[in-house]
Amino acid sequence: MPLGDADDRTIVGRAADGDVRAFEVLVRRYGPLMRAYATRVLGNNDETDDVVQESFITAWQQLPNLNDGSVVKSWLMRIVSRKSIDRIRARKLHVDIDDHDQPAPAADAPAVVAESRSRQAALSEALSRLSPEQRQCWVLKELAGYSYDDIASELDVPVSTVRGLLARARKNVIREMEEWR
Repeated sequence: MPLGDADDRTIVGRAADGDVRAFEVLVRRYGPLMRAYATRVLGNNDETDDVVQESFITAWQQLPNLNDGSVVKSWLMRIVSRKSIDRIRARKLHVDIDDHDQPAPAADAPAVVAESRSRQAALSEALSRLSPEQRQCWVLKELAGYSYDDIASELDVPVSTVRGLLARARKNVIREMEEWR
């Protein structure tokens, strides 16, 4: 069986023993998910690659300490989440005026950028109006790609509760985002 088809527990076991190719499988398997999550948390793509790379370095160093290889996905997501939050905390509180003197790339028309930012702001606002439990379920499902069972396990609630929270969260987000349809 090719290494890429192996289950997480097998891949993690081999990577923990120093198998670089097994770790590469983890990077290919979960890197895009971690990148999408970090982009959402950080609010831009500028720092995303650095955060994901730092997360994988930490994962490589800490992999021998992971007792259950089947939970590697949530373990990696916790690492990228912490690294993203650390990056936000480390940001400067002020913005240099020089950062605003740069000309915008020709491909990014001001109207397109403004519309995209407005849509993102509206989504962020809609998500902020959800209860913390609904927001957490929505982010884990829609952005992180977790299954209902994974979300239930992560939040320590029954799957039926996850389904109800997600249904209410989706209904509220759809209602809030109606003008963007």
